[in-house]
Amino acid sequence: MKTTLNPVSSSIKLVLASALTASLSVAAQEAPADGANELVEQIAVVGTRAAPRSVGESSVPLDIIGADELASQGDTDILNMMKNVVPSLMVNDQPISDAATLVRPFNLRGMSPDHTLILVNGKRRHRSAVISFLGGGLADGAQGPDISAIPSAALKQIEVLRDGAAAQYGSDAIAGVVNFVLNDSDEGGFLEARYGSFMEGDGDTFQVQGNVGLPLGNDGFANFAMEYREQDPTSRSVQRPDAQALIDAGNTAVSNVTWDKDAAQIWGTPEVKSDFKLSGNFGLDLGNDQELYAFTNLAKRDVEGGFFFRNPHSRGGVFTGPTLSMVDGEYVVDPDGDVSSIKVLDRDGLGQGIECGVLPIVDDNVLDDAAFAAFAADDAYGQNCFVFNEILPGGFNPQFGAKVTDTAFAAGLRGVTDTEWNYDVSVSFGTSKVEYAISQTINPSLGPETPMAFKPGTAVQSDRNVNADFSKMYDNYSLAWGLEWRSETFEQRLVDHLASKIGDYAEQGFGIGSNGFPGFQPSAAGEWTRTNVAAYVDAEYDVSDDLMVSGALRYEDFSDFGGTMNYKLTGRYQVTDEVALRGAFSTGFKAPTTGQNNVINVTTAFTNGVLADQATLSPSNPVAQLKGAVPLEPEESTNLSFGVVGEFDNGLYVTVDFYSIEVTDRLAIGDQYTLTAEDITSLQAAGVADASSFTSVKYYTNNFDTETKGVDIVANYSLDVAGIDTKLSLAMNFNNTIVTRTDAANPLSATRIGQLEANLPEERGTFTINQSYSDDLSAVYRVNYHGDYWEFHLDDPSGAFNPSAETTVDAEFSYMFDDNLKLSVGAQNLFDNRPRSEER
Repeated sequence: MKTTLNPVSSSIKLVLASALTASLSVAAQEAPADGANELVEQIAVVGTRAAPRSVGESSVPLDIIGADELASQGDTDILNMMKNVVPSLMVNDQPISDAATLVRPFNLRGMSPDHTLILVNGKRRHRSAVISFLGGGLADGAQGPDISAIPSAALKQIEVLRDGAAAQYGSDAIAGVVNFVLNDSDEGGFLEARYGSFMEGDGDTFQVQGNVGLPLGNDGFANFAMEYREQDPTSRSVQRPDAQALIDAGNTAVSNVTWDKDAAQIWGTPEVKSDFKLSGNFGLDLGNDQELYAFTNLAKRDVEGGFFFRNPHSRGGVFTGPTLSMVDGEYVVDPDGDVSSIKVLDRDGLGQGIECGVLPIVDDNVLDDAAFAAFAADDAYGQNCFVFNEILPGGFNPQFGAKVTDTAFAAGLRGVTDTEWNYDVSVSFGTSKVEYAISQTINPSLGPETPMAFKPGTAVQSDRNVNADFSKMYDNYSLAWGLEWRSETFEQRLVDHLASKIGDYAEQGFGIGSNGFPGFQPSAAGEWTRTNVAAYVDAEYDVSDDLMVSGALRYEDFSDFGGTMNYKLTGRYQVTDEVALRGAFSTGFKAPTTGQNNVINVTTAFTNGVLADQATLSPSNPVAQLKGAVPLEPEESTNLSFGVVGEFDNGLYVTVDFYSIEVTDRLAIGDQYTLTAEDITSLQAAGVADASSFTSVKYYTNNFDTETKGVDIVANYSLDVAGIDTKLSLAMNFNNTIVTRTDAANPLSATRIGQLEANLPEERGTFTINQSYSDDLSAVYRVNYHGDYWEFHLDDPSGAFNPSAETTVDAEFSYMFDDNLKLSVGAQNLFDNRPRSEER
């Protein structure tokens, strides 16, 4: 049947809610003349160890997004800016997705977020401490860098290599490489203020950012960038049927569960209380062909969002009691009974002192039942016998968030030797710290004395790198080689012992830990480190004026996984003056991160239509091993690409690239396994004290292979339309993933396969029109197309949906009052188009 799409689909997948934005920019120097930035925007260093190449000369697909193009996107987030230009890059919001709400996952060529290597000024960016335990299926379990920590005002350009490059750059570069090039200007700058709001009247966003370039000595530069942002939450919710049933039955407390009085559960973007970013890029010419350089980055973000609604009749471990049967006119506990009940807490202990009765659920509101009044009474019975409905009459909706701190620093020396070898020796380190917080929740095992706000724990990721790179250009070939040492550390810290404490009432069956995101147990705390060393060689050879071939070979040795050898071969042939063919074949790999190999986390999700706590465990955990977990292995891949490049005299530029990515032993969080009573008993006997708080477990596994095939199309054309300078840009992607193997002994479920194969649209495209009406007035129009996709709703027991394809329109107008002042006004999803869905 045809249904209106659940609002979560529109907010998570396509971000189709309409929004209006306005910005005001003040520049500290005269804008460059037309074409002054063309060279900067057409030359990239990523993808080659030889001299930098233009986009058209590259033997693999390469996108370059210049600062001017970033500024015209009408958005404040780097990932949103990139997806408008890069055909196969997708990003979406993740409401009620635990840590994925804090650091949004992105997908290049339909792959997991940590299948794309992130560089800053050509140096590897550290990972985020956030692991996306709930990432919409495809990103579940990914641990990639936090791109949003980089201020967009700091960027000179973004280079996106859409091809496997593990043989050149190392682990993670299965889908490609993104290099953020920082501004190296030593003068001028700008200051911009931006305000935006959704047409629904929420999500108000305020942002101020700026950049300034300064000379450093006589022959150097110091470029600084700053950004500050605040954003109100959004809500695209409809009332949950179970919450509405409570309200209809007279439970007036349900409306006080969330800040949105119209819904007990919020679907929408979280509140960004504060988001501060600062960066610096420095260079100093030492003479004798030597340059000392450094760059640094600091970001602090405070984010809070909502979780699933906890129904005051049916939330396990808090409200849900045993089933009952009527015997001789009284309700008695009966495992085969047909009457539900509220869970009762006996303060003086089971079988001790005052005996507590049962509280049957005979209608949709126990609060007005006479049996409930006995528990709420201020007498000996009421004081001893307690139900959480007394303090949480309308249920509850935990508010989850974190303070995210991200720091990075790199420094190096580069130059040219007397024998004309280029060298670059550098050190870098980065740290990501996530301090989790949860409020409007309880630790049920602590009983009525429980706090209602906790700090469940802190996760820290620290990476250190030492690199030495060397290259030399000869008459018709180039040679490069290098060495790398890297150390990665993942740490989980206990913060609030009450968030994980096993209270006195756990033995009565009440849940352990802060409900929704339990604090780290002592067994989960620790610090894990691994190191690896790498060596590579890379060569390019110009066979003739028309034919170029290249090859790369890289060996890496990990302290926990051993060694791996990977290679890459590429070629480019200029068929005519206007048309060239290019292709590449490579092998790649991604080693499981220290976080993925050691993390322990508990999340809340729907299991068979009922909210339950799911533990994500390391493969070495005894609970995971009980359910078949084995040690992890690196993922391995083979990449094949073939494309055509057309650069025509009339200004038309077109590239069409086919790609195929096969990944074996792919790493992901597997399906959930229900823990039986026998499982829990045996685990507790083995010393796993908190086993009773888990209803099901998941763990990382290498139990499947995938094949991803697709086509990227990029086209640019400039023309004059009735005297209006017009630039047309097209970026399209067709992408398809299939699961080619799953372990017979530990197979993926049909739902899990559906998430991996169809959780992203197979077709996506953007068509952009950039027009200059005069020296002062300009406009950008963008048409966005997303194909249909498949989504499994975690909160909806009816199952999967197929949201339809949809087209949206963005528009932005800018007016230059003078060389130093510009005003821009625009709208995203101007016509408020939203997909529909066919339930299945």
